[in-house]
Amino acid sequence: MALTIAGSDSGGGAGIQADLKTFHALGVFGTSAITALTAQNTMGVRSVHPVPLAMVRDQVNVVVEDLAPRAVKTGMLATSELVGEVAALLEAHALRRYVLDPVMVATSGDRLLDRDAEGAVATLLVPRAALVTPNLDEARILTGLPVKGEDGQREAARALVEMGAGAALVKGGHGEGDELVDLLWDGQEEYIWRRPRLATRNTHGTGCTLSAGVTAGLALGDPLEVAVDRALDFVARAIATAPNLGGGPDREGTDRAGHGPLNHFVTVER
Repeated sequence: MALTIAGSDSGGGAGIQADLKTFHALGVFGTSAITALTAQNTMGVRSVHPVPLAMVRDQVNVVVEDLAPRAVKTGMLATSELVGEVAALLEAHALRRYVLDPVMVATSGDRLLDRDAEGAVATLLVPRAALVTPNLDEARILTGLPVKGEDGQREAARALVEMGAGAALVKGGHGEGDELVDLLWDGQEEYIWRRPRLATRNTHGTGCTLSAGVTAGLALGDPLEVAVDRALDFVARAIATAPNLGGGPDREGTDRAGHGPLNHFVTVER
């Protein structure tokens, strides 16, 4: 049993939809609390409507009180008020296997978190997280560091643990070069995954899928490094076999080159 607290993606490639698909693919029953409604597709985000705080609170409370999730993740939280509410709920329910995906900007470049909420994520959520999973841009915002190259990832991961996180996985998907490097620091051990970088536009929902995959692993009782390894493998194969949806020519015949979703139906081996 796992819980995702995140925004809804009408295009189905990211957010709550990607999380629930990932939970299911990895053998975990998924529950959800929606923090915001978005109107988006592979081309970008057209509008965002945050859910009232009381409704977010009720969703989390009823799930935790009855279904007792073994792990929880957060994704898009939109506003500083929502960040504060979620932090209070994590504390009130003593939710410890918590994976923080600090969603700030969509793959399309559209903002999904108010700028005034960035500090709240760093101070209220990072210290409560068993794992925080920033991409390079998010790591720069959270730590104030330049985060360039593998050494920059290493420095940022250690800074996030010093800020209170149990562990930090600094992802290299937004980096440069032919090799993609993901770096995990748990306060004692460092783990590095290296893969060839795929030339693809089908990357919509990668961060959501990865953090959901780790959450599923923790819900199943996997050690953190095993949960991360399995989630990274799932995402890599889901990108490689993506269905190449959306982003086709518009009515005038211009190629819009959107970011397609992953293949959440990819075969999973335990």
